[in-house]
Amino acid sequence: MKKTVLTLSLLAALAVSPFAAAQNAAVVNGKAIPKAKLDALVKSAGQPDNPELRNRARDMLIDRELLVQEANKRGVTQRPDVQEQVEQARLNVIVAALFEDYVKNDANNEADLRAQYEKIKAQFGNGKEYRARHILVEKEADAKALIAQIKGGASFEELAKKSSKDPGSGPNGGDLDWANPNGFVPEFSAAMTGLTKGKMTETPVKTQFGWHIIKLEDVRDAKIPSFEELKPQLMQMMAQDQNWQREKFQAMLKSLRDRAKIQ
Repeated sequence: MKKTVLTLSLLAALAVSPFAAAQNAAVVNGKAIPKAKLDALVKSAGQPDNPELRNRARDMLIDRELLVQEANKRGVTQRPDVQEQVEQARLNVIVAALFEDYVKNDANNEADLRAQYEKIKAQFGNGKEYRARHILVEKEADAKALIAQIKGGASFEELAKKSSKDPGSGPNGGDLDWANPNGFVPEFSAAMTGLTKGKMTETPVKTQFGWHIIKLEDVRDAKIPSFEELKPQLMQMMAQDQNWQREKFQAMLKSLRDRAKIQ
């Protein structure tokens, strides 16, 4: 009798041992909810881990398990329409995971990155950077009057501070700092790059913003970052370009169809 009681006591102790309990977040009607599920749910919440959050997550898992058990009891999970939706959900998860894996490991290949790098290099135009000043006014007549004043000895910088409508450069004497010519509207860029160092436009330049007087301060060779320097930024930029990602994924899918035996 004593031996039987001792055996039952040992079995009971094993059933509720700290090790076994540590592996489960809860046991619902005999069905264990692994602690790993609780950890994953807490992590997916995107909030700092704390006891309150864990309690809410644990309650959510318990509620879900109770509902699944009830659905099984009622035969809901065996209905064809429910099984079809579950299968579709499974496929959606797999395709989404494949898309993520492809974008991360295959889409950003060396050839694609270098092609994108060449596009960026082309944005540097003629490989030069220009430092210019300008005065922006609303009327052509006002621009002509200012040109006459400058030719008469007035300071370009002071007139820019006084008369320019450009809130960014006006207070700084019209200074536009070093810039790529492709960063300006075409009319402005053409006039600026046509100047020699130290000269200004003899006639006002019309753009969508108004009338400009442009003075070229200096020109220098543009420093274009190397491919290796830009590679991390290129990878990040392309990973965030959803249209590009979809195009690459569709190309991958077409390749799979072309190579597949479909009857």
